Amino acid sequence: MNNYQIDAHQHFWNYNSEKHVWMNEQMGILKSDFLPQDLAPLLASCDLDACVAVQASQSEDENDFLLHLSEKYPFIKGIVGWVDLCDKNVENRLAHYQQFSKIKGVRHVLHDEPQRDYMLRPDFMAGISLLEKYNYTYDLLIFVDQLAYTLDFVKAFPTQKMVIDHIAKPFIKKQELGEWATYIKKIAAYPTVYCKISGLVTEADWHNWTKDDFKIYLDLIVETFGTDRIMYGSDWPVCQLAATYQAQFDIVKTYFSAFSENEQSQFFGGNASQFYNL
Repeated sequence: MNNYQIDAHQHFWNYNSEKHVWMNEQMGILKSDFLPQDLAPLLASCDLDACVAVQASQSEDENDFLLHLSEKYPFIKGIVGWVDLCDKNVENRLAHYQQFSKIKGVRHVLHDEPQRDYMLRPDFMAGISLLEKYNYTYDLLIFVDQLAYTLDFVKAFPTQKMVIDHIAKPFIKKQELGEWATYIKKIAAYPTVYCKISGLVTEADWHNWTKDDFKIYLDLIVETFGTDRIMYGSDWPVCQLAATYQAQFDIVKTYFSAFSENEQSQFFGGNASQFYNL
C-alpha cells in the first residue's frame, strides 16, 4: 500500500445549469468552473498528495470528462463514475470501462430520487450485482430517511465493497442522532461497508458552525466503523457553501490529532488506497 495522503471525495465541473440541476438558489458560489488547477494548491496546503474525483452529474459524458482530467493531472488517482445500473445492458458498459484503470467505482445520486427505496429496485440491484465481477466499488449517497432501505440493500450484497458518502448526512444543524445513529450502527456491522468522513460542514449551520458541532457524529462513526474503514473527503467545492477547504480539513485534522500516527495515516490515505485499489 502506498503512503499517499488522499482526499477521497471531491468534484470537478465546468458549470452547466442544465447538467448541474441540483444547485439551488442558495448555491450561487458553486455556479462556476472548478477544475484540478484550482484544487492542486488546496491539497498542497494541507499536505495531501492525491484525490479521488467523484461524479457530479449522471451521464457517461461525466466519466469521459473525469478521465480526460486524470490524464492531464496525475494527482487524480481514482474516479468514481456513473453508469445506468438499471439498464439491462449495464454489463457491457462495465466491461467497456475496464480499459481505464483510473475508474474505480460508480455512484448514483440516490438521495435525489423521488422513490426513496430506489436502491431496492430489482433492476438497480441487478446492476449492483455485477460490480464485484469487475472489481468496482459503490458509493452510497443517501439521506437519513433512506438508511432503513440501505440496511436491506447492504444485507443483499455482503461481499460488495461499498462506502457511505458524507456519513449519510445526519442533522448536524439540529444536533440530532436518533434514527441516523440507530441505522449507522447496524450498517457498520457489515465489514465490506466503509464510511467517508466528508460533507460535514454543509449539514451544519453554514454560517455559525463550530468544531464542537461535529464531535458526537465523529465519535459514533469511529466507534462503529473503527479506524480501518473510514476515509477523509473534502467534498470540495461543495464544502465552500459553509467553509474554506482549509477550515473543513482542520475539523478532522484536529479531531484525529489524538489518534496514533498509524490510525491517522489510515484515515488520511491508507484506507482509501485499499478501498479504491489506488
